[in-house]
Amino acid sequence: MDPGDGHAGLAVRLDEAHHYDLEIGGGAVEVFARIGPLCQRVARRPVPPGPLTLAVDVRTTGLLPPSVTDAAHPADGPAGVGANGPDTIVFSVGAEGAGPDEIARLDGRYLSTQVATGFTGRVIGMYVTEGSAAFDWFDYRPAATAVAGV
Repeated sequence: MDPGDGHAGLAVRLDEAHHYDLEIGGGAVEVFARIGPLCQRVARRPVPPGPLTLAVDVRTTGLLPPSVTDAAHPADGPAGVGANGPDTIVFSVGAEGAGPDEIARLDGRYLSTQVATGFTGRVIGMYVTEGSAAFDWFDYRPAATAVAGV
């Protein structure tokens, strides 16, 4: 993705009131969390001029510390936290020729139909909120990383 003179990024959305956004613009990357009436910037870092690769990774394993999943506890951790429990949404940005740099990790439960109702589930997509930006490609890999770049 090349942000050009705009503000653009990737959004993980359940609905208008429940979404996480990874946005590039003005020489910075920001992550925003919208959960009902709350909208908060949770991370901000400078980035070099484009092109940049944006990534969203939804993780469902390795979320609990070893002290919670050791032999003294059930294999799936505390009730409601195992394989059927929460997930983590990880946002990363990589500059050309560099690996991805993790920007933020957010709890996926707030973008679930159990918390926010609804029936369609999450969607991931590109967006532009100001000016113009260029997306060269979007790649979705099940059980891996969704990426957009130029």
